[in-house]
Formats: sequence, structure tokens, C-alpha cells
Amino acid sequence: MKLVFMGSGAFGCPTLRWLCQSEHEVCLVVTQPARPSGRGRQIAKTPVHEMADDLGVKILEAEDINAPVLVDELRTHNADLGLAIAFGQKLRPAVLDLFPAGCINLHASLLPKYRGAAPINWAIVNLEERTGCTVFRIVDRMDAGPVLASRWTLIKPEETAGELHDRLSGIGVDAVEAALITLVGNATEPGIPQDDSLASKAPKLKKSDGYILFDLPAKRVASHICGMTPWPGAKAEFQSQDGRIEHISITRARVAESATSTVELPGTVDSRCYVATGEGYLEILEIRPASGKLMTWPDFVNGRHVSAGDQFKPLSS
Repeated sequence: MKLVFMGSGAFGCPTLRWLCQSEHEVCLVVTQPARPSGRGRQIAKTPVHEMADDLGVKILEAEDINAPVLVDELRTHNADLGLAIAFGQKLRPAVLDLFPAGCINLHASLLPKYRGAAPINWAIVNLEERTGCTVFRIVDRMDAGPVLASRWTLIKPEETAGELHDRLSGIGVDAVEAALITLVGNATEPGIPQDDSLASKAPKLKKSDGYILFDLPAKRVASHICGMTPWPGAKAEFQSQDGRIEHISITRARVAESATSTVELPGTVDSRCYVATGEGYLEILEIRPASGKLMTWPDFVNGRHVSAGDQFKPLSS
């Protein structure tokens, strides 16, 4: 099939690479404009733009893909299908109606679960045992179109959102390939309607979503930490008994294997260097001080002389 690929984030890069090596033709890549990024605020292309450059594919930067002049540009390519992956813009009817086979999207959840901008994060936070990727036809409602293909995977213990993102981006290639096989056989294949009664939301993350609440059960604190890594980061304030205060991000944690009931106040470090929660204890695996690099929890304990009675405090909003 002849495709227009619409994407910006790194999630779509494995699929773009596969498409350019397949029997399908990517006639155009549409992506968000280059913008200031990082501490130096240097102008940076999107990951998809960078890959399209490497692959030698024609690129169109679009502030709004629905603008009439850009719709006219898309029309000149006479593509069969539009494929959107982590694009960051809503496609309006003027774009959706351009393609004989329609427009499809690759989404990082098992729809109808986790419709929205942050499906990977919320699946981990909510203690899901498995997740996956879904290819669906784009309709006016967010992530609500009929499904053409899906693939699932188990979420690994202590797996962070960043790690799961990278795994799902590869799994998504298989889902897209399956959808294209279906569409080559029948370009107007309607797909299987989603059951809206089973839908759940995955709203865009805010910095404050990362603030750790130690009065929750340990399993929920651990899943929150992994689900907020790498962004916005699971953050708290470390306070030693001698008055030292340091902002930190906990980047990986798990429920401590301990039969002892919690006796300390939530957030308190005990004699085993576990952290008390509202129910059970948390074992920190990795931590990043605001002023330093990622380190193991034992390195932090030794470097800061952490002892029983030191505390982690929630940040204020």
C-alpha cells in the first residue's frame, strides 16, 4: 500500500523503519515542527523527523495538518492510507477523507482500556498485569474507532514506563503489519467495534502526578514509581534526622519481602533501609538526587549515611 505516515514521538520509529524496508511505500512523513528542547533550549527535530532523514523519506512539518494548504499538499500524493502514531494532532474529516482506505492509528494499550495520552504510564500505575498495542480506524472520538489488530504482552516486575514504551514500540510493528495485511485484502475492512462500557481513560500527565504518597499501600507506591519513570518522575523530599533536606526522584522500587506489619509512619526508613508505607514496606532499587546522577539505593544509603528514622516526605502541590 502507499501510505502517508504521521508521527512525532519515538514510539513510531520502529514502525516507520519497518515500513521503509517492506513492500509498502511511504510517500510522505508528516511530523510536528522542530522546537526548542532540553536545558539549552536548542532547536530539535522530532524523533520521527530524524529517522525519516536517515531513511531518505520526504518530510512535511505541520503545525496543523488540518490547514487547507496542507490538506491540498497531502492530496497530491494520492496515498491509499494514512497511518498516525504518536503524532500529537487530531485529524479532522478533511484529512480522514483523503485516503481510500481511511486513516488508522497505533495506540499503546489494549483498547478500549486506557484511551488517552498516557496509556503506558497508567497501565503500570493501576497494577495491570498485561497491556499491548492496538491498531484502529480513526474516528472523531479519541481512541474509540473499530479495531483492526492488537497484540498483548505481560508487564514485567519493576518495569518502568520508559522500558515498557520501548518494548511496545517494537510490538507495535507486528500489530501494524497484521492490520496492513487485512487492508491489502480489503481496504474498506470496517474492523471490530470497541465496547465503550469497558473503556478507561489515560489522561496526559502533569508534573504533580509524580509526587509520591507514602500512605498508600506499598504495592501501589511501587507501581506509581515505576509508572512515572522517566517522566514526570516519582518525586519526594528526603529528610535526615540531622536536618539535611534533599529533593529526590525514586526511579524503581518494589514491595519489600517482609512479613512484618508496618509500625513506622509512612515514609520512614527502618533498620533494614526499607521505607514504611500505609500498608507494608517499600524496597527502593534506584534513586536520583535532584543535584546528581542515577544511583542504586545502597549507594545513596552509604553516601548520605541514611539511618533508621530518616524520612521521605511528600512534595506539596
